Amino acid sequence: METVVSKRLINVDEYHKIAEIGILKPDDRLELINGVIYEKTPIDSKHAAIVNKLAGYLNELFKGFAVIGVQNPIKLDYKNEPEPDFAILKYRSDFYTTAHPVPSDMLAIIEVSNASIRFDKEVKAPLYASHCIPEYCIIDLENNQIEVRSNPKEGIYSKTQLFLPGDDVCLIDKKLSVNHVLIIG
Repeated sequence: METVVSKRLINVDEYHKIAEIGILKPDDRLELINGVIYEKTPIDSKHAAIVNKLAGYLNELFKGFAVIGVQNPIKLDYKNEPEPDFAILKYRSDFYTTAHPVPSDMLAIIEVSNASIRFDKEVKAPLYASHCIPEYCIIDLENNQIEVRSNPKEGIYSKTQLFLPGDDVCLIDKKLSVNHVLIIG
């Protein structure tokens, strides 16, 4: 007789309970993706600098129009609570104090990627597309470029655009300079 072994995935509520009882520490860098807890890669100084610079830039660019979540949780469904570098959210005067944002609140997601580039493209892109996040932007530090995916349909983004130094990126009808985002020159 063959024994079948199955994987036990957890949901968002269980994830929060694990944190409440202290198994997960507040400074752990984790995400819940498809019921699995993933440890996020360490942030190097270039990644941190771009997040810091872009946080101010996005807050100014979208002031009064959107809330900019910086490395905060978003609840996609009962088994997914990633923490993207940026979530550009529909404006709410309470800044989402009552609950984490859900897909209908999201205008765009931005990930700053170096060591996590493959995970961001192969795991997170289909995850965000399957939840109809309108735009997904990957800032690729290794290749010095920005990839913008849009038009989510059936779990994939049907449109992908690549932007290089010297180009302007259009994100939610706002222009961002690649040179400015990537801290070039």
